Amino acid sequence: MWTRPAWDDYFMEIAYQVARRSTCLRRQVGAVLVKDKEMLTTGYNGAPAGLPHCIDVGCIREEKGVPSGQRHELCRGLHAEQNTIIQAASHGVNIRGATLYSSHQPCSLCAKMLINAGITRIVYAGDYPDPMASELLAAAGVEMVKKS
Repeated sequence: MWTRPAWDDYFMEIAYQVARRSTCLRRQVGAVLVKDKEMLTTGYNGAPAGLPHCIDVGCIREEKGVPSGQRHELCRGLHAEQNTIIQAASHGVNIRGATLYSSHQPCSLCAKMLINAGITRIVYAGDYPDPMASELLAAAGVEMVKKS
């Protein structure tokens, strides 16, 4: 007899599946926005649509020796969280009050976007070396749940 997964576990498993589409050479991240137990959008980290992916042309940050969590402006890719928000905007989907399920904790850039988008809860697994993100999300009252 199989065990039916809890909602958080179910949506986290989907976030991990989405991460498999990532084209980042450093970290594969997947994210899912959910509201009222319904998936709204998904996103993974990779180059903007129509541009070459890092798996094809290499990683600028790796070539320059940039540590994880620093100098995001040097990356050609978008973060998974950014892509979930962009997908919602492209399709006119209201994400205010939604929960983000992500394979990794958001960075400070994504945290600011998620706050302004009205995301109220974030469930994540992997850590990300950006303490400012946690500070911003806490100050905004966004609930953070770490899943192992």
